Amino acid sequence: MIDYHQIITADPGKRGGRPCVRGMRISVSDVLGWLSSGMSHGEIIEDFPELTEEDIRACLAYAADRERRLIADHG
Repeated sequence: MIDYHQIITADPGKRGGRPCVRGMRISVSDVLGWLSSGMSHGEIIEDFPELTEEDIRACLAYAADRERRLIADHG
């Protein structure tokens, strides 16, 4: 799994402190929403050329890790 810690950042002054990609105003939830709506990685990168394949994978890794932590905390 990709180490997302250097890619996913949270800044209280951007997007209300939501986790974002490399300090940009593109949040993890934005990327996950685009993927869940059926956009491919290529389509996302075409619409947002500042994103990379690694950024998209980091968002997925972040979401998977967060899910694992939620289950561990409440399981």
